[in-house]
Amino acid sequence: MTVGISRHGRPDAGPRPAGAVGASALHPDDLPDGLVVADESGRVVCFNEAAARITAVARADAIGAPLEHALPLEDLKGRRWWTMTDPYGGLAIRTGQPERNLLLPGGREVLVSARYVRDVPTGPVRRLVVSLRGTEARRRTERSHAELIATVAHELRSPLTSVKGFTATLLAKWERFTDDQKRLMLETVDADAGRISRLIAELLDISRIDSGRLEVRRQRVDMPAAVARHVQAHIAGGKAPDRFAVRIRPGLPDLWADPDKVDQVLGNLLENAVRHGEGTVTIEVAPASADDDEKGTAVTVSDQGPGIPEESMGRVFTRFWRGSKRGGTGLGLYIVKGIVEAHGGTITVGRGPGGGAEFRFILPVGTPAHLL
Repeated sequence: MTVGISRHGRPDAGPRPAGAVGASALHPDDLPDGLVVADESGRVVCFNEAAARITAVARADAIGAPLEHALPLEDLKGRRWWTMTDPYGGLAIRTGQPERNLLLPGGREVLVSARYVRDVPTGPVRRLVVSLRGTEARRRTERSHAELIATVAHELRSPLTSVKGFTATLLAKWERFTDDQKRLMLETVDADAGRISRLIAELLDISRIDSGRLEVRRQRVDMPAAVARHVQAHIAGGKAPDRFAVRIRPGLPDLWADPDKVDQVLGNLLENAVRHGEGTVTIEVAPASADDDEKGTAVTVSDQGPGIPEESMGRVFTRFWRGSKRGGTGLGLYIVKGIVEAHGGTITVGRGPGGGAEFRFILPVGTPAHLL
């Protein structure tokens, strides 16, 4: 694949020539980032649409102009960047400039990197290729990281304070407490240690999801049995048996998935339905309908609570979204979506028949290649 080349052998961001769109020709305007190319004299010969959008400089004004006029960049201390870096007269061993934050006229920030193209390793610069990116995506990432750190600090502080307090009290005054009091304190410590372990597990899951490293170890999964286990666990924990309605539809296909991660998805959805919903929690396991793209198993979890406001539907699977103030880190549904998508499946949220929230996820059959 090549970038469109002018008749002078240089990159050209002018109108697309007929027939140039295809696997063998990539026009500079197809690039998502800004692209600016200057020739050996330092004049701009390529200025794509993204560069014009990011810099607010018209392409017609940039083409043919000296690079420092078309792209008057300064560093954060107000120093002229092209004068500082001197790409044409600086060290001949330099190959470019790494990406950094620079300022356009008016103080707008932009991420800029540059590559020096030479015919021979220490020869003169024949082309200067500059890449431009807006800072909005990086700012969103930074805000997300800041929110994650704040959430983790808040969620860790409470259980750690409890663990520290109870252990210090037991060590200092062990003889003064009865066995029942000691047991109660140790059970509290154990529960808080469990909260910390779950939070750490969530953070590791988020890291793997964001980096695309979430491993799926497929085995044959009995979805009705998995649902039954989770329902029984809630009943054993004190919930009324009639709080749950389980419906298993006939004709379920074989399902190959990661059983631990399927348990994680079911556990999160059921816990949310029980904690935030009201009335009966209905779990339905059925073959994926004819409207779905792929053969698989569909699981629907719905409750009869107040449901999720329409304006919040689009944010349910984002980090830190909370349906109520009843605890939780707001990371669970983000992880659920990542797990389902790692299996090649989909998950949606809507309003159930009883007016509450309804979550539906579909996992494809996922038969391992060696069994096909």
